Amino acid sequence: MANGAVSSQSNFDAALLGLTLDRAGAALHEQLAGALRGLVLTGRFAGARLPPSRVLAAELSVSRMTVTTAYDQLAAEGYLAARRGAGTYVAGDLPHLAPPARRRPAPPAPPEAPQPFHPGVPDQALFPHRAWARHMERAWRAPEPALLARADPFGWHPLRVAIAEHLAAWRALDCAPEQILVTGGAWDAFDVIAHALLPPGARLAIEDPGWPTLHALLRRHGVTPHPLRIDGAGLDPAALPDDAAGAVVTPSRHYPTGVAMPLARRLQVLHWAEASGALVVEDDYDSEFRYQGQPLPSLAGLDGLRRTIYMGSFSKLLSPTLRIGYLVLPEALVGRVRDYLAVTGARASLMPQPALARFMAQGEFATHLRRMRRVYARRQSALLAALPGPDWLTVGPDPSGMHLVAGLGPRLQGRVSDRAIAERATARGLALRALSSHAILPHPPQGLLLGYAGFDEDTLGHAGRTLGALLVSAPRG
Repeated sequence: MANGAVSSQSNFDAALLGLTLDRAGAALHEQLAGALRGLVLTGRFAGARLPPSRVLAAELSVSRMTVTTAYDQLAAEGYLAARRGAGTYVAGDLPHLAPPARRRPAPPAPPEAPQPFHPGVPDQALFPHRAWARHMERAWRAPEPALLARADPFGWHPLRVAIAEHLAAWRALDCAPEQILVTGGAWDAFDVIAHALLPPGARLAIEDPGWPTLHALLRRHGVTPHPLRIDGAGLDPAALPDDAAGAVVTPSRHYPTGVAMPLARRLQVLHWAEASGALVVEDDYDSEFRYQGQPLPSLAGLDGLRRTIYMGSFSKLLSPTLRIGYLVLPEALVGRVRDYLAVTGARASLMPQPALARFMAQGEFATHLRRMRRVYARRQSALLAALPGPDWLTVGPDPSGMHLVAGLGPRLQGRVSDRAIAERATARGLALRALSSHAILPHPPQGLLLGYAGFDEDTLGHAGRTLGALLVSAPRG
C-alpha cells in the first residue's frame, strides 16, 4: 500500500474513533449514518476500509444492528461499497466530490454562565471535583474486568446497587438493583417507556403547566400527550381519561408550580391506574432538596412498584453534564425493557458510572446533598428578602426545590403579562421564566419562575433588586 493510502486509512481510522453519538438526539443509526456520510463527503478517504460492524459497535458502545443499518443505508446511497470477503470500503468513484476549501476555523465561543433566576441549575462551583476526580482515576486506572466486558444495557451493577440503597434511605422506596435502569436522561427514559412499554400511538396524560419539552418529546416517540390543567393540589385524578395508557406526574413537587399532591390524590391516581390498566410515571426530579419537614410517600412506594415507574436524575443533584438518570421498573416490566435494550444497546455512557457508584457507596453523595440543602435553603431566604413586596409579587418560602414561583401582585395583574416581564428581564440579564410558557392549554396561569440554587446570595440580592425596579417601571402589555 502506498504511503498516501496508508496515511488516508490511518486518518480515517482516527476520525472514526472520534465519532460521538448523542443518546438524547435522533436515532443512533441515523446519527452514525450522517457522521459517516460527512466523512465521505470530505473527499479525503476514498478507498478507505471501514472496520467490521462488530468492532465499530464495540468502539461506540452501540448495538451491532445500529452499525449494520448505517452501513446498509450508505451503501444503498452509493457512498460505501461492500467487497465479498474483503469488507466494506468508502466508494472510490465519487467524482463530484472536490477537496473542500481550507478555512481557518473560528475559535469556539466560551460557554455562557447561567444568568440569575435560571431555574433548575445546580451550583457547579460546589461540585466535589476533587473527590470525583479521585473516583474516576481509581475506576479507570486499573479497571475491573467487568468494565471492559460487554456492558449490561441496564447499567453498571454497583451503581444500581448504590441507587437502590439511596432510594431506600431517602425515599423509603424498596426496590432491587435488577429493577433499576441507568439512563442518559429524560430523553432516553421516555424512549424506553414509549417503545418498550406502551402500545403504538398510546395516549399519555401529562400535567399542564409542566415541563415544556415533554410535549414535543412524547410526540417524537409516537406518543400522544393529553394535557390536564392542575389546580392548587396538583393533578386532579378525576380528570384522568379511562382510555389513556398512562400518566406522567410530579407528585412530590409539581414542576413548575411547586405544589405537592396530597396523599388522598396520590391514592386516587393509583386506583385509576389499577382500574384502567394504565402505567404511572412518577418524575421525582428534585425531592432530595427538601428544607422543612418530611416528604409525602412516593407513588412508587405506595404502589409497591406494581404499576408505577419511578424516574430520577443526577442532573440537578450533581451536574447536568453527567447525563445520568434512572428508572425503577415494576418487576413485571423488566423483561420487556431488556428485550428492547437487546436491540438498541445501553442508554447511558459507562464512563462515569463506576465513579458515581463509589461516590455514593462511600457516603460522599449523601454528604454532598446535605451540604447543598443547607446552601440552597440560605439562598432561598436571600432571594425572598430581595424581592419586591406583595403588591408586586406574591411569593413565600417553599419547603423544597431549586426555584420559587411568584404570582403577579395586584399592581401587575391586568397591567402586564408574565411573558412580557420575562422578555424585559432577559434584556436586563435575568433568565427568569414565564409560568404561562410552560402551559399548552388555553388561559394559562400567570407567574414567574425564579431559580436560586445556582447563584450566591450577593448575586441573588442584586438580581432581586433589579427585578423590583423592572416591575415598578413595567409598561402595560
